[in-house]
Amino acid sequence: MRGLVNCGLVGMVLAGVVASMAGCGTPGAPQPPSLNLPDKVTDLSALRTGNQVALQWTMPRRNTDNLLLTSDMTVRVCRQDGASGCVDAGKPLQLAPGASGNFTDALPAEETVGSARVLRYFVELKNRNSRSAGLSNAAVVLAGAPPAAVEGLAAVVRKSGVVVHWTQNGENTPVRLQRMLLTPPTAQAKTNLLTAPTEPVEQTMRIDDVDQGRALDKTVRFSQVYAYRAQRVAQVMVDGKTMELAGELSAPMRVEVNDVFPPEVPSGLVAVATAGNDSSETAVDLSWQPNTDADTAGYAVYRREGEGEGDWQRVSPPVPVVGPAFHDAHVEPGHTYRYAVTALDQRGHESTRSAEAQETVPTEQ
Repeated sequence: MRGLVNCGLVGMVLAGVVASMAGCGTPGAPQPPSLNLPDKVTDLSALRTGNQVALQWTMPRRNTDNLLLTSDMTVRVCRQDGASGCVDAGKPLQLAPGASGNFTDALPAEETVGSARVLRYFVELKNRNSRSAGLSNAAVVLAGAPPAAVEGLAAVVRKSGVVVHWTQNGENTPVRLQRMLLTPPTAQAKTNLLTAPTEPVEQTMRIDDVDQGRALDKTVRFSQVYAYRAQRVAQVMVDGKTMELAGELSAPMRVEVNDVFPPEVPSGLVAVATAGNDSSETAVDLSWQPNTDADTAGYAVYRREGEGEGDWQRVSPPVPVVGPAFHDAHVEPGHTYRYAVTALDQRGHESTRSAEAQETVPTEQ
């Protein structure tokens, strides 16, 4: 009886092992084939300038089954005005996985007139079977009549900066200036001070007070070349949100910002004469207010004798005087002298002479 039980147990164990081995080799349930649908675009952006809208996005690298895409995709771009359907904005594109997508839509006439309203853009990616996973995120701009283009853009270089001006047309829409640095990096390094921070290549400035039709750009640097463009940008409230409606950009205007300006004229010149026991102690000491120009290299001192009928003579050394003071020891007792001071910058430009200071040297004690 014991032997029969043992045999039964052995048989049950063997049957379990066989069943287990058979299970390991059995294939699972069949999986449906991948539809190879490209993932949706999620970073679509749009920017309207005048009557054109520029779109940008990134093509996906994987499909909806998280498998790598290996072939180009067909890209459909469409626009939607209000509650109407999404209308094709142009011919389909063919783009590779991971590529940067770019598309410029020249707006039809009906989208460039009337009041401001929301205009939405979408892109849809299709596989070889013309199937897609759906539309991308919506990129929103405004349809409607844009502000008038800026005309007559011009510039004048001043010591304080670049004065940009344009033709006034009675429109009070704010103006946006776009400035691009054209000077090559190597040239910038030669002209800028070692301590000067790196200058951005592109900058924008919003001008709200447009009544005068001009603006001063104080942030330019001398010895650099810039290009300016301008456009009017209206702030519009649509569906409770403030949005921008930008006009056409003007043609670029090239401006060379060269320093041809002398320093400010020194002020506060004072002359004080002293007399000693001999001629070696007789002198006139001059002092004046220091110049605040950052590129001031020093000063030059001029003198003439008598009632101002003689010619000015430079009495300071050829090298500019560094500080706002000068000691003139080449004077004679009993003589009257008139003095004036000029400022010089690091490029050698010299200001006009300051107001005169007159002093009579006393006779020897």
